Amino acid sequence: MNVLVVGSGGREHAICWKLTQSKKLGKLYCAPGNPGIGSVAQCVDIRVENIPALINFALENDIGLTVIGPEIPLSMGIVDEFEKAGLKVFGPSREAALLESSKSFAKEFMRRFAIPTAAYEIFYGREEALEYLKNKKFPVVIKADGLAAGKGVIIPKDLSEARIALEEIMVNRVFGSAGSKVVIEDFLEGEEASYLVFVDGSDIIPMVSAQDHKRVFDNDQGPNTGGMGAYSPAPVLNKSLENDTINKIILPVIAGMAQLGKKFKGVLYAGLMLTKDGPKVVEFNCRFGDPETQVILPRLKSDLLEILIACADGKASSVTAQWDERPAVCVVMASGGYPGKYENGKQINGLEEAGSTKDTVVFHAGTASNNGEVVSSGGRVLGVTALGANMRAAVDNAYSAVSKISFEGAQYRKDIAKRAFNR
Repeated sequence: MNVLVVGSGGREHAICWKLTQSKKLGKLYCAPGNPGIGSVAQCVDIRVENIPALINFALENDIGLTVIGPEIPLSMGIVDEFEKAGLKVFGPSREAALLESSKSFAKEFMRRFAIPTAAYEIFYGREEALEYLKNKKFPVVIKADGLAAGKGVIIPKDLSEARIALEEIMVNRVFGSAGSKVVIEDFLEGEEASYLVFVDGSDIIPMVSAQDHKRVFDNDQGPNTGGMGAYSPAPVLNKSLENDTINKIILPVIAGMAQLGKKFKGVLYAGLMLTKDGPKVVEFNCRFGDPETQVILPRLKSDLLEILIACADGKASSVTAQWDERPAVCVVMASGGYPGKYENGKQINGLEEAGSTKDTVVFHAGTASNNGEVVSSGGRVLGVTALGANMRAAVDNAYSAVSKISFEGAQYRKDIAKRAFNR
């Protein structure tokens, strides 16, 4: 079967890398891809938002399955359009993807179906939001309603910080139209974890747990990013908490979406806060997480393509997922200045040496090709992933590979998986 993966980041590189291990795979394409993806798939120069061109490519190249990586095309209804064209596609419909593309929809949905999450209110104007905050206990969580590339969340410690945050989101529109309304939530105490499942509309195939590191600097300092690294499993999410997550969050979400006529197919990602009252939802994503995918898929022993086809066909119960017991760790190497301003075009050295290390894969997140050289072309540039006999070995293997790679201004956290050791 010929397969098309849509996207160009580290998540899509991990998906393509895993798909190449399938006996069912014919030709593998990725649109638009990147130089790292180009080593395992044929890159096609079509932007993820250009849905008509992607459909034409799929029809002309006998694509048996299209896998949608990023959230933007999902929010635009790419799955609906592919299905109208008679093409098999893995991912949720536009309506189902509202769980991610609209924070207010997700919160109202959770309230309606009694899914545990932080108390909240929704505001369409800055002044009413400020009025509400005058009587609130800080810190609070302020979220831009729409998609903001993982950066639309601000946690002000007092009213003056909240005033600045609302000004940035709702007046200066630093997150564009995503800031037309905001959700203000109570701050949840606890540790975060990520839990992902494959979904076929009614049945699920659970993945292994993971935990990512959102803050740019060590010890969770500095601003939020799209993720500076991840590790799997997350010891904090024990078997009992995992069962609670499935029974009180995942299954009610799938049943609730079906009840609303927005049947969910694809990957459902629950970003959790593990509070003293049990798991509560911080956010939903409607696709593979990034960088969680880079530590989850290397642990998958089963055929990924088989699982994706079964979910697209509504037959998840016909397959099972086997997982490697060994932990995996991913260290993100980012451009200097990220998540603020940064420069692209920095030549990257040492990729081959780092990638040839046993049980290590270097996933390209923001790279481009320039006169035969691989250069940086994004905030998060590489995701260096390694397996190990235990978490310490996985960490050591990942950082050993990181030490072989260099580019001007490169920054990365030195404490990935630290929380696992604290346990």
